[in-house]
Amino acid sequence: MKNTLVFAAVIAASVATPAFAQTSDRGPEAGEREFSISGTGAGDKDFDNSSVGISGDLGWYTSDRTSWGARQSANYSDVAGENLSNDFWNGSTRGYVNYHFGEGNARPFIGASLGAVYGDSVSDSGFAGAEFGLKYYVLDKTYILGRAEYQFFFDGGDAAEENWDDGAFVYTIGVGFNF
Repeated sequence: MKNTLVFAAVIAASVATPAFAQTSDRGPEAGEREFSISGTGAGDKDFDNSSVGISGDLGWYTSDRTSWGARQSANYSDVAGENLSNDFWNGSTRGYVNYHFGEGNARPFIGASLGAVYGDSVSDSGFAGAEFGLKYYVLDKTYILGRAEYQFFFDGGDAAEENWDDGAFVYTIGVGFNF
């Protein structure tokens, strides 16, 4: 198993290296805005328990590498069970800041967010999070996006360590535009 993981990492790195090495005039400039729309989804093999979500971002570049913005997400879940309401709606609203690396088509980024989560199947709470991802420019001002976030919640009386342990991962893939 360990050898398989090492082999997979070597293959992924060899495929990704040319993408990071490319140079172009693609990407944002200081003062530009960005808009992206992303989706997520999951379901079991029988489609009895499923969820879908959508997220929209609107950001501003304060430099060629740093963007600040707001993100809104909405999620719907359909869960099978005897004692459960079958439909759940959840949402989150947050501000974010991201720092982008590189100058080619592939632009990895890291960042942080601060916001609130609310809805039917979550305790309404504030949260802070860390995020990372990749924007790959397919045109001068158009990119595909993959992002992973970890959100830890401010549940009031819980210790900070418990809040970190009770956090949630959020994964999205989408498309975005600089303008």
